[in-house]
Amino acid sequence: MPTAAQPVSQSERAALADLLEQLGPDQPTRCAGWTTRDLATHLVIRDRRPDAMPGVVLGGPFAGWTARVQQRAARQPFPALVAQVRSGPPAWVPTAWPTVDRLLNTVEMVIHHEDVRRAQPDWAPRELPRPVQDRLWSSVPLLARGGAAPRTAGGLVVRRSDVPDGAPGSERRLRKGTPTTTVTGAPLEVLLWVSGRPDVACVDLIVD
Repeated sequence: MPTAAQPVSQSERAALADLLEQLGPDQPTRCAGWTTRDLATHLVIRDRRPDAMPGVVLGGPFAGWTARVQQRAARQPFPALVAQVRSGPPAWVPTAWPTVDRLLNTVEMVIHHEDVRRAQPDWAPRELPRPVQDRLWSSVPLLARGGAAPRTAGGLVVRRSDVPDGAPGSERRLRKGTPTTTVTGAPLEVLLWVSGRPDVACVDLIVD
């Protein structure tokens, strides 16, 4: 659970590492086609191999190098991969710097933690503290612009359900048009929906 002394990015990283360690390398995740080993490898590459990131983001001519880096990393013993996920990027990588860590790793760690949690048969939604939900809510519009959200005709509105109706900032229009699809849920659930995980996001959809 996040504390005042521990940013969400770090508490979620620790919880994800604990879960990976518990489950082992061959369990499913909600990342299509990825096992827990694949997801751990992705995070290690993201943290420790910035030279491989152009292939992740842009593909094309960079994809071959990224694939080779991933293959080498994936051959490590799973406990070594998890240990690297847990420790995070080395100090010389910008994502290790506290401000950059909070900016770039909070949503990444939360979503991938849920990717593992919600692929297991006994998963249930988590109730996160209000400050954590506020932080995730602020990330919804930016993530929605990434293009992974499910396609809907017309407009798109997101509404958080963990605050009183009509509370300031509790509703955001992400796209204009008619009809309008309104997605309602706790910020974590809305974040999962806009990230392209509608099958496990606990939200309500209304089209009008």
